[in-house]
Amino acid sequence: MKLVAKTLYGLEKVLEKELLSLGARDTVTGNRAVVFSANLETLYAVNYGSRTAMSVLMPISEFSISSSDDLYRRASGIAWEKYLNPDDTFSVVPVVNSDLFRHTGYAALVVKDAIADRFRNISGSRPSVDNADPAILINLHISHNRVTISLDSSGIPLYKRGYRVDQGLAPLNEVLAAGMIMMSGWDCAVPLSDPMCGSGTISVEAALLAGRIPPGRFRKSFGFMRWKNFDEELFSVVAERLNQAATPITASISAGDISEDAVESARRNIEAAGLADVVGVEVHDFMEMKLPEEEGIVFLNPPYEERIITGDPALFYGKMGTTLKHGFPGREVWLLTHNREALKHIGLKPREKHMLFNGQLEVLYLKYEMYRGSRKNVGENG
Repeated sequence: MKLVAKTLYGLEKVLEKELLSLGARDTVTGNRAVVFSANLETLYAVNYGSRTAMSVLMPISEFSISSSDDLYRRASGIAWEKYLNPDDTFSVVPVVNSDLFRHTGYAALVVKDAIADRFRNISGSRPSVDNADPAILINLHISHNRVTISLDSSGIPLYKRGYRVDQGLAPLNEVLAAGMIMMSGWDCAVPLSDPMCGSGTISVEAALLAGRIPPGRFRKSFGFMRWKNFDEELFSVVAERLNQAATPITASISAGDISEDAVESARRNIEAAGLADVVGVEVHDFMEMKLPEEEGIVFLNPPYEERIITGDPALFYGKMGTTLKHGFPGREVWLLTHNREALKHIGLKPREKHMLFNGQLEVLYLKYEMYRGSRKNVGENG
């Protein structure tokens, strides 16, 4: 099968490496996506085991159009009876960038009508539309005059792992958190600190990665489970294989936040993921932290002034830079931020710089290296 794994901008290469480890072949990276070849076993493995895929699509038809009538005609020609029964429910999710359609919803309506009319002509009855809990989720992608119609094998997006019981305030997307950790090259051995943890997403994803715990373990269902060709026995074998690959977590993983509410939220999510004995979480003020002089990695997702008032952002970032210089000797620090102006005041020179997206926000993902206290030459740090 030709499949398409969707991801967040900037994580394409991380996803490609992960897909190959899960059995994918012939990978080709694109914008927020990786195209690959796979059999049914690998389709199940990617959905169950991928940390950086948002969804996995199976294209069933690709064609060009010049009008909405063309879309109806070509969609009507798809053998929908291979994928749906008349008593099934379905939904069409449109992604449209085309002058042929003024409204995205209209393109989806055209495809819905095409499916319904084909079934009426064949059997006299038709499947119903259910946008809340459809048996079959159909992805409609139109770019200018090119159309791709796919079945969504994931159903509920894969970033919705199933362990989050408390959203907290502006939680980090699980796929983004996992991608950040994997981009850093963390070896799952040196201590990891998440001192502005919010609802604890980075800490949970780090622990899952360190323990090789598949994120699909927490989910109750996937879209492919309602497909006509779903092989329940094969899926059970795949899930069991990935579950048995889990290993004891030996790395020290700690989380904390100045907000008691955030810490309580993180604690609930950590417990729901079965990681209460692995991830330590506490209330603390980052600006007063001093870690031992040793190797380790730190992930920082500072509050955005749009969502949490932190006073003067420039002052906040200046204090953050000072704290890192004096309180985190020997540590590798990865910072996620969208405030480029405030970042100028951090007083540190990044070793690496990447662009990512957190929701609709373009963000920078930066790597800093903190020298040990015995090193006098700190000029390269800022």
